[in-house]
Amino acid sequence: MAEAAPPTSDRSYAWGSLTGFGLALAALTGLVDQASKFWLLDVFDLGSRIQVPLTRFVDLVLTWNAGISYGLLQQQGTVGVWALLAFKVVAVALLWIWLARAASRLTAAALGLIIGGAVGNAVDRLHWPGVMDFVLFHVETGGFSFRWYVFNLADAAIVAGVVGLLYDSFKVRAPQKRPDRGSNGS
Repeated sequence: MAEAAPPTSDRSYAWGSLTGFGLALAALTGLVDQASKFWLLDVFDLGSRIQVPLTRFVDLVLTWNAGISYGLLQQQGTVGVWALLAFKVVAVALLWIWLARAASRLTAAALGLIIGGAVGNAVDRLHWPGVMDFVLFHVETGGFSFRWYVFNLADAAIVAGVVGLLYDSFKVRAPQKRPDRGSNGS
């Protein structure tokens, strides 16, 4: 007698019902990030300006981050740059798998923002000396001075995605109906 095949999961590692939505948002995020960077460099010529105030709290400045978040793990050599790119490729692949299994539009949108931001910053490493950062948030009043690290739109998208995932994980969901055990008690 032949053994029954084990049940297969209907959830793919590559594509789910919300994957297209998440990847479209990722593509849009990456495109907007790259377009803003090219515009600031080629049209606005941010490289020739020292600091451009936008508001009392936000300035445009040009910095190149050869590391990861907050300037950690600075990499100047080819091996280090390629190691960071390889890390991003693995991270994006794992995020894509998560996206393929996403059950809510909020999760898919959040993952799309994170993927798009990661890809946008990875593209920078391929054609510039590091990731182009240009937004400086600061508060200076009286004797108090606070300067946040310089970031870009890809970084903002990644943070927004993480906030979306945290919100989605903590929001109260309706309890699922317990499966009916049937009349025979099994």
